[in-house]
Amino acid sequence: MTRRDVPRLSGTNLERAADHNQRVTLHAIRVGGSLTRVDLARITGLTAPAIANITRRLLQDGLIEEAGQRRGGRGQPPTNLEVRRDACYSIGVNVDRDHMTIVLVDFAGDVLARKSEEIDFALPEDVRALYRRSIKPMLKSANVDPAKLVGLGVAVPDDLGSVDLPGRPAAYAAWNDVDMAELFAQPLPLAVFVENDAAAAATGEMQLGLGQSFNSFFYILISSGLGGGFVIDGAYARGANGRSGELGFMLAPDGDGGQEQVQALVSLSGLAEHLRGEGFTLADMLRGGNRDAALAACVDRWVDRAAQRLCTPLDAINCLINPAVVLIGGRLPSAIVEQLAERVNARIGDATDAPAIAPVARAALSEDAPAVGAAILPFSHFLLPKPGALWKAAQGDGAVTRVGIPM
Repeated sequence: MTRRDVPRLSGTNLERAADHNQRVTLHAIRVGGSLTRVDLARITGLTAPAIANITRRLLQDGLIEEAGQRRGGRGQPPTNLEVRRDACYSIGVNVDRDHMTIVLVDFAGDVLARKSEEIDFALPEDVRALYRRSIKPMLKSANVDPAKLVGLGVAVPDDLGSVDLPGRPAAYAAWNDVDMAELFAQPLPLAVFVENDAAAAATGEMQLGLGQSFNSFFYILISSGLGGGFVIDGAYARGANGRSGELGFMLAPDGDGGQEQVQALVSLSGLAEHLRGEGFTLADMLRGGNRDAALAACVDRWVDRAAQRLCTPLDAINCLINPAVVLIGGRLPSAIVEQLAERVNARIGDATDAPAIAPVARAALSEDAPAVGAAILPFSHFLLPKPGALWKAAQGDGAVTRVGIPM
């Protein structure tokens, strides 16, 4: 990203200013990649002396580092500041109905190690076992000291154990009573943050992806089900019950004169059912087997139907929310997501009378967006600015869902 693309943040001189302004300054450096103190004063609105004091503390704490001087101007060249990638680390976990993914990320959000398994309707004990046997080898392979871990974020679909998707076993209801802090209590005593998978993916996109170019966007996550999340003015909007963005439950025409939930078709479960009907499997496609002409044609027919199905919720999104862009992410191959976005863009104009139509595009983050977004949660909680940071202490903090520190 170029320097002029860095969004303007807000400093403050009110109570708790030192903590808030330090978080804002640190976040500006993370977003900008490499900024001078002059840049930081302009972006945050803080004074030059305040920025000098804050950056001195950040340097002393080992959160940022000097990265050479910017040449080309008059006088003493200003010094570039960057976050220290090895300042701290975080673990992100995405548990879904068809897979589990664990990522280890550095402070810049780069994935250093990854473990993923395709597991249909994995039970809590399956997830616990995979995490316990994976995390220490992941840390060792990345040469990361466990003492530098800030925490662990978990991204899961809402109602994980109760939404009725094809093949869900009765035992899967055990997820309704799981304490995530206890589930991930061993082998490392970390603070555990839990977030909806679409919200985590949207948060990751906001922090590390196209959210830096679009201040307000709607995120569509195509996973085993279909979820969504809305970011407005750089903050995730949850709704009264924390269930905003649930476009998968919306009803849309099924093409046969009836209606069904959008996620019945637009999801990995819906795609798997479509593929089975023509003699293929989802694994065939995810392995890149869509190079086979018949399989590619089958997937193309699903993309066409899915684009038409998405026009119904997107009509509502455009009319009610007016985002700058709609981003699609998830575990589909990038090429298929781009095809889907292209066809939605071609169809949506004929499917809505909305006064403004947001373009649809593939999200910047990879298929691991929920896991990476989950890993950002501990950074956000401990080190980065939070919306309403100056009044939540008085009114109660509902920004991050459950948090627990296992002993």
